[in-house]
Amino acid sequence: MQQVWKNTLYLYVDQHNRQEVDDRHHAIKAPITDMDYNLRMSERSARLKDWYKQRGAMPAKSQTKAKLVRTYEGDGEVLVDMEFHIQRTMDQQGFLMLEERIEKERITLSKEGDSWVVARVEHKEPERAVRRDIKEEEQALIKSRSKPYLNPSLLGSARTARRVNYRRDKAVEYAEQWWNEPNPRFEIFELDCTNYVSQCLFAGGAPMDYTGRRESGWWYRGKVNGKESWSYSWSVANSLEHFLLSSKAGLRAELVNHPNELKLGDVIQYDWDGDGNYQHSTIVTAFDLYGMPLVNAHTTNSRHRYWDYQDSYAWNEATNYRFFHIADIF
Repeated sequence: MQQVWKNTLYLYVDQHNRQEVDDRHHAIKAPITDMDYNLRMSERSARLKDWYKQRGAMPAKSQTKAKLVRTYEGDGEVLVDMEFHIQRTMDQQGFLMLEERIEKERITLSKEGDSWVVARVEHKEPERAVRRDIKEEEQALIKSRSKPYLNPSLLGSARTARRVNYRRDKAVEYAEQWWNEPNPRFEIFELDCTNYVSQCLFAGGAPMDYTGRRESGWWYRGKVNGKESWSYSWSVANSLEHFLLSSKAGLRAELVNHPNELKLGDVIQYDWDGDGNYQHSTIVTAFDLYGMPLVNAHTTNSRHRYWDYQDSYAWNEATNYRFFHIADIF
C-alpha cells in the first residue's frame, strides 16, 4: 500500500520540477485535488512568465532533488514533509546562470477508492516570519561581565584601530561556502537570514561594534554563562536595517535607490507587507548579463537568486526593498 501513495508522490515531484521550466499540460500529471493550490500555481505561472520577460531571461533547464524528510501515516491519509533542492538554469541571450534554492513543503496524500491523490500542498514561507528573541537570552547578557570576551575562533587575529578595506571578495567567498549549510562556529537560528548576512559582512572585514547592549551596536559574542549572545542588529532583519541607516562609524552603508547601483558584498532587505518592517536580508554575490544583482540567503537557502525574489512564495505586490551599498573602507 505504501508504494501506491509513493507513486503519486513521485508524480508530484516530477510535475514540481517540470513547472520550473514548462507550464504546459502534460499527459501524465499528479492527481491534485487541492483547488487552492492549483489556483495559486496557475496565478504564479502567469506572473513568472511576465517576470521572465522583464528580466530578459528564460528558464532553460531545471533539476530538482527531492528529499523526503519525514512522514506521518494515518488511516487513508499520509502527511509528507519534503525538501526540494531546485537548480534552475536561466538563459539570458546565451548567457547561462545557475540559480539554486531550497524549498520545503508539507504534502497531504489521501486515499480515494483504490487511488491516492494530493489533497493539500502547504508552502513554507519562513522569510515572512519575524524573529523573536528569547527573554532568557537578554537576562544572560545582563548577568555577563562588563568587558566583552569575543570568541577568538570567530574573530581570528586581534583588531586594531587602523582603517581597513571591505574585502568584498572575502564576503562573497564566505557567502558561497556557507549558503546551504550553517557555519557550526556560530549560533544557528530557525530564521537565519540576517545572522548569515552578518557573518558574510564580518568575513569581509566589517568590524564588530560591541556596546554591551543588545539593542545597539552590531556584534556577536562567544558563550556567556553557557549561552550565545549577540546584538539584535546581528540577527534580526529590521534591526540590521535600522543599524545600517544610522551607523556613522565602523560598519556603514549608503542607501541607494536602484539595485544596479550595488556591488558584490552589498545588502538587500525585504519588507513583504509594505509596512516599514523588514523581514528578510540577502547579500549580493553575482550579477546577470544586464548588471542586476543575484543574491545568496539563508532561511530559504538560496544561491544566485534574482534580487527581487518574485519567485518566492513570500513575495507580493506590496513588497518594498532597501538597497544598502556597504562602505568600501571601515
